Amino acid sequence: MLGQTKQVGFVGVSDLDAAELFYSGVLGLELVDARPYALVHETPVSQLRITAVDEVRAAPYTVLGWIVEDLDSEVDRLVEAGVTFNRYPGMAQDHRGIWSAPGGARVSWFSDPDGNNLSLQS
Repeated sequence: MLGQTKQVGFVGVSDLDAAELFYSGVLGLELVDARPYALVHETPVSQLRITAVDEVRAAPYTVLGWIVEDLDSEVDRLVEAGVTFNRYPGMAQDHRGIWSAPGGARVSWFSDPDGNNLSLQS
């Protein structure tokens, strides 16, 4: 039954103003201001709640990602906006930081201002 319902994703941040600058200004998400608790991004199939928390404990794995049509262009756009893409020892990443998975997916990783690990995939 849950497979047919709208999903809600959560990411914790320490500062909603900084998160708004990053998620809206840099990433380009259209955000609804739901202060003092969260910022909300709605799509027809999902909702992202960027939630204010007392202490962010950034996970060492990806917590949020997007599937994009043109990964190279999106990485270039974000780099131009000041985003640094993560590099991982032992992973063959190209000059943009993009890793090609054995199954053919291409993935790149970056962090938000609180250190949450985010990804782009094509």
